[in-house]
Amino acid sequence: VQQLQESGGGSVQAGGSLTLTCTVSSPYTYTSNCMGWFRQAPGKEREGVAVFYTGGGSTTYADSVKGRFAIDQDNAKLTVYLQMSSLKPEDSAKYYCAAAHPRAAGSCAPELMAIWGEGTLVTISS
Repeated sequence: VQQLQESGGGSVQAGGSLTLTCTVSSPYTYTSNCMGWFRQAPGKEREGVAVFYTGGGSTTYADSVKGRFAIDQDNAKLTVYLQMSSLKPEDSAKYYCAAAHPRAAGSCAPELMAIWGEGTLVTISS
């Protein structure tokens, strides 16, 4: 069973909006855990987009998306959302949801991610 399942990718024009969804299969993985959204464009390294605790607290965003992307959660559905607006062609990538191992120690950071979804493709046209 896939622990993290992304959906919501698609093709939109620049300036548009899109919301990605990550559904977590287990409360053990979801509750009070470090999670993140990442993206990888063809020929480029994977980039952290947003990292956050599902139990609350601040979210760390990449400079490239600050003010345009936002995290939302539905704890009852074990679901996190990546709300993307003012999209640019350079936002085109495959977007991945990730989670730390629930017992991982350390600060919530990209390096802590151990569980990954299969990704959803986002294409922004100019």
